[in-house]
Amino acid sequence: MLTLLQPAREAGETIRTAAREHLLLALLDIPRLMRHPIWRPEDPEEGVGLGVLLVPGFGFGDRSLTLASAWLKARGYRPAGSRIGFNVGCTTELVDRIEARLEQHAEETGGRVVIIGQSRGGWLARLAAIRRPDLVRGLVMLGSPVLDPLGAHPKVVRVARVLARLSTLGIPGLMDLDCFTGPCYDENIKALAAPLPPEVPALAVYSREDAIAPWQLCLDPYAECVEVRSTHTGMGLDPDFYVAAAPRLARWARDEARAQSGEPTGELSQAS
Repeated sequence: MLTLLQPAREAGETIRTAAREHLLLALLDIPRLMRHPIWRPEDPEEGVGLGVLLVPGFGFGDRSLTLASAWLKARGYRPAGSRIGFNVGCTTELVDRIEARLEQHAEETGGRVVIIGQSRGGWLARLAAIRRPDLVRGLVMLGSPVLDPLGAHPKVVRVARVLARLSTLGIPGLMDLDCFTGPCYDENIKALAAPLPPEVPALAVYSREDAIAPWQLCLDPYAECVEVRSTHTGMGLDPDFYVAAAPRLARWARDEARAQSGEPTGELSQAS
């Protein structure tokens, strides 16, 4: 009897998770964000031209962070998309592409760049920051299970494994089995566990209501961790995220402006 009930329980849990994390429900947060005071900039020059690279979550493209980009532009930042497509490719190849975009955006803006990544995009951004701290002014991760990327909801992991199997059939642009068990996985898991360089302050945003990435796995020990009340899918639309990010981004923008002018920046603190 228990054996027969188990699939039913798993199916029920999957349905409940899908309902809580449905994209249409997440979109209902947009009016709340638009009405919140955090949406209206107090200082349109706050960002002083600081570059920001936006990295979408698994299965999403740059357009999923359109509102974040608009919010940043209104405050004087210079946001740019990562151009990694729908974030379903090989981990190492995607980090290579993020690094190339970092180099390009740093050249365009004349200084180091902040990376903001959601879900898988957050831990890909962390890997890029570990690799190239000389290009990164700060790092923001939204619902990113950096302590165990494969610890996300089993449904999501199953989808990723299906993509890996399709990759073995010759379909290009997908993660492969090496991302789960081979040298690619081993190398990137080791890099994720490494301390962030002291010159890269970081913010990790998590939610206990996240039905995709267990909140405990998002508590990066080398980042400042801030809790919001949001679903996983809707975290980038939650006003509380912007309330938490705003003062930190403004501080990093001031630090970068001082660095470009040759003044001391006070960036020695990991939480700065």
